[in-house]
Amino acid sequence: MSSASDPLAALGSLPGVAESVDSVRKAVDRVYGHRVMRRRGAEITSEAALRGARGSAALSGADWALEEVRRRTDFGAEAEALTVGAALRLTAEAGQLLSIWRQSPLRVLARLHLVASGSAGADDAVGRPRLAGEPVDEPLVDLPLPSADEVAGRLDGLSRLIIAGGSAPALITGAVVHGELLALRPFGTYNGLVARAAERIVLINSGLDPKAICPAEVGHAEQGSKAYLEAFGGYVSGTPEGVAAWIAHCGRAIELGVRESTAVCEALQRGAA
Repeated sequence: MSSASDPLAALGSLPGVAESVDSVRKAVDRVYGHRVMRRRGAEITSEAALRGARGSAALSGADWALEEVRRRTDFGAEAEALTVGAALRLTAEAGQLLSIWRQSPLRVLARLHLVASGSAGADDAVGRPRLAGEPVDEPLVDLPLPSADEVAGRLDGLSRLIIAGGSAPALITGAVVHGELLALRPFGTYNGLVARAAERIVLINSGLDPKAICPAEVGHAEQGSKAYLEAFGGYVSGTPEGVAAWIAHCGRAIELGVRESTAVCEALQRGAA
């Protein structure tokens, strides 16, 4: 497929993007080659999921210590607890939606919002894109909201790109999916969590991180909300430099997620975890 008919692949020609793609691939290969992965991969996957959920919740305003997330079983009515609970549910659900993503990404997004909301659908705004005039509660992003009509059109365009497939590296596709959902904020709540869960699905489903051991959410949180928003502002600007900076930021997030899981591997190897 040519770059003219594969716009995501065309982003690979932006300055620095090819280098980010190569750096991410090498980092992921290194952690998959760790000797602990051959014997205790399931433990690494489980720990990566927990740490990824913690990181995503932190960016949405619930910056809890890892051990608090690990210890808690009640994620009831308090706002931060609801956010952490939503992040944990999304991380668990993402792996169940891989086979649907390429055929029906909008169905997956609806399911992610339903899961994040913890609702069986009593609220008719849950699990569907917002309508004209409906409010959005997104604590991190304070940018003008696209109209409901624009949301519908751009979601349809994003869905078509995913269904069509193409040759774009997972880093690029994941960064665009993440950035587009955060820019659109298509749901009334939990848009950041859903956007990061969708990026996670892309990275797993693409084959870059099939065992889900490279939690980009960890890296997004580690770089901090200020850097996250600055890079996201580049994506929203639509300039080649801004989009390239966002892709590079997402690449660095994956590499930091790799570093986190490598540290878990090393701890298990030493018998310390």
